[in-house]
Amino acid sequence: MKKIVNLLGIAAVLLFAVSCKKTDMTNPLGSIDNFGKGAYITLNSNINLNLNYAQVATSKVGVKIDQYNNGNDVDKIKLYVVAGSNIDATKWKLVKTVTYTGNGTELSATGTEIGTALGVPPSSLSPGTFYTFYNQVITKSGETYDINNTNSALESGSFYNACFRWTASVVCPFVAPMAGTYKVVQDDWQDWSPGDLVQVTDGPGANQLNLGKVWPNAAYGNVTATPLVVTVDPATGTATIPASPAGVFWATGYPGSASTGAGSTGLVFSCTGRISLSIRLLYNGGDQGFNKLILQKQ
Repeated sequence: MKKIVNLLGIAAVLLFAVSCKKTDMTNPLGSIDNFGKGAYITLNSNINLNLNYAQVATSKVGVKIDQYNNGNDVDKIKLYVVAGSNIDATKWKLVKTVTYTGNGTELSATGTEIGTALGVPPSSLSPGTFYTFYNQVITKSGETYDINNTNSALESGSFYNACFRWTASVVCPFVAPMAGTYKVVQDDWQDWSPGDLVQVTDGPGANQLNLGKVWPNAAYGNVTATPLVVTVDPATGTATIPASPAGVFWATGYPGSASTGAGSTGLVFSCTGRISLSIRLLYNGGDQGFNKLILQKQ
């Protein structure tokens, strides 16, 4: 009787094993081939990501893209834009629809096209602002994919190189000279009050501005042999202020001494006469954080 029971048990185990194997083979979740295939585009290269405000209507920004080849071919890409950034698709404004023509297909927009999409004149695309472009992929089978129905790991993972969005900024190339009289718009260090007039000089080097007559205010401090100097990227107007080396200060006599800390940056737009800086201040060795200094040329 025991042998018969054992044999029945073995048979039951074998039947269960065969049954499981057969079920696995027919399970629709057992192979990725049974799932639908999505589609996305990858970044081939950047064409230009800066709109030149001096020629904003005709200035063009854009990227080149490739499709990720998985058998679900891309037909068209809808190019949308928003001021700043916003993944809410109801806020996106359609710039154009581009037919995918193969690797290196261009997605681009001029200042005029951006303005038309946003319902504003190109001249309102002011320096210092940025715009995010969202690419919506439409496949030949009629499926649509964008940042909102795509796995976030795919969209954000740099190794996938996905191109569902890209950003462009409005810039103003630096053109010297910029020396002259400026009105103080904001001074977080409070050496000056809004409306005060100050003097800015060019140099000492190319693409540099000397703010030694602004910070410090002569009524409170004395400029040292190393005045506060801003270096400007001539292509974009981006300003940098290097951290002062140890023991070198740009102002004394507050009472105390002031120098610049790491991370100071800003924008200098010669086309609008605007100097907008965020300067990390060290005063008597203490970190005063980032202080804004905004000047407007008169």
